Amino acid sequence: MPQIFATSFVFLILLAVMVLYNIVKILKQYERGVIFTLGKVSMDQGVKGPGIIFLWPGIQKMVRVSLRTVTMDVPAQDIITKDNVTVKVNAVVYFRIIDPRKAIVEIEDFYYATSLIAQTTLRSILGQNALDDLLSNRDAINAELQKVIDLQTEPWGVKVTTVEVKNVDLPAEMQRAIAIQAQAERERRAKVIHAEGELQASVKLSEAANIISQNPTTLQLRYLQTLTEIASEKNSTIIFPLPIDLISAFQKLVMKKD
Repeated sequence: MPQIFATSFVFLILLAVMVLYNIVKILKQYERGVIFTLGKVSMDQGVKGPGIIFLWPGIQKMVRVSLRTVTMDVPAQDIITKDNVTVKVNAVVYFRIIDPRKAIVEIEDFYYATSLIAQTTLRSILGQNALDDLLSNRDAINAELQKVIDLQTEPWGVKVTTVEVKNVDLPAEMQRAIAIQAQAERERRAKVIHAEGELQASVKLSEAANIISQNPTTLQLRYLQTLTEIASEKNSTIIFPLPIDLISAFQKLVMKKD
């Protein structure tokens, strides 16, 4: 008898634990529970949590839904741009559940459905842009992708917060063409900068010539300064021209003596 009593007591404890496990549910702060009562979800009492939830065993069933933001990688897609260039593009999508009831009732697998919508939208939107826009206007393209994907996932209770295009893989021949174009652009800018520098220098030289022509003594001072700079160099021989003004001054002295 004692053995039978002990066995029955253990059985009752296990049964009580199983019943409590099915009756009492604990939902974390970021979780919500969609409650099915006899297979139906009530509009006002269908979503509960967080905290302790009590269920009627055999009558009610709960499906957990996380409200945290989900990061989803969109696989690389082969895309033909508006200017007929084939590229591989992948992206990342950030979304979260804002209506747990819709996410469970309106769609079978909201994660898988959002992934497919993101892939098809990525091909559709990027295919409407030229390669240069795809490489330079990332912010505008990301905003358009987020708007279109969010519009399609809204009936499922899914809010798409951010869409970012990560990598754009170009064919090898296109990479070479872009590199040649970039090199040509750098050379063009260098020539323009050099020409602008020559123009500014010529303007300054013209201004200096006008100033010197008004006062010949300035030319002699500049000449002496140049000699000082040459003398500072450790050269064994210095050859420099003699200013015409000095020669003319000596000529005047000789003519006066004669």
